[in-house]
Amino acid sequence: MTTPTPAKRPAYEPAKKLLRPPGYRPDMKRPPTTVAGAVLVLLRVVVGLLLLAELALNWNVVAAESTIALEGVAASEAVGIGLWIVVAIIGIVILVEVVLAVLILLGHNWPRVVVMVFAVLSISAAFGAWWLENLEITLKTSLLTTALDTLILLALSSRSAAAYARRNEQR
Repeated sequence: MTTPTPAKRPAYEPAKKLLRPPGYRPDMKRPPTTVAGAVLVLLRVVVGLLLLAELALNWNVVAAESTIALEGVAASEAVGIGLWIVVAIIGIVILVEVVLAVLILLGHNWPRVVVMVFAVLSISAAFGAWWLENLEITLKTSLLTTALDTLILLALSSRSAAAYARRNEQR
C-alpha cells in the first residue's frame, strides 16, 4: 500500500489568499521557523558584539583615518568621545535586537516585521556598498551579516512563523 504524496503548492498564489488571516489559534505550538529566526537574530547580536569589540580595539586606527575635527576639543579627547558615541549607538541597537528576539519567541508579530525590515535594509546597504563603492563582500566586511540577514528573512517570512505570530488575531 503506497502513501499518498502531499499536493504541491502552486508556484503563484494570489495575494488575497496569502494575506488571509490564519485564524484564531492561541494554543498553537511555536514552530521551528520562529525559534530559528529568533536564534539567528541572537547570532546577529553576537556578531554585533564581536564587531563592537574589534572596533574598540582598533579605534585609534579608525580615528586616525577620519577627518572629523571638533572645535575647542583636543584631538585625543575627540577620539575618546567618538569611541563612546559609537559604542553607545551600537550598544543600543544590540540591546534592541535582543529585546526583539525575545518578543519574536513570545509570538508577537510586530517585532518579526521590524526584524525583517531591518534585514532587508541591511542586505540592501551591503548591495549598495558593493555596487556603488566596489566594496567586496568578505568576512571582514559584510558577508556574515548578509548571510544571517538572508537566513532571518527566510525563517521569519515562512508561513508557519507568520501564522504563529498572528495566531491571536480575531477577525
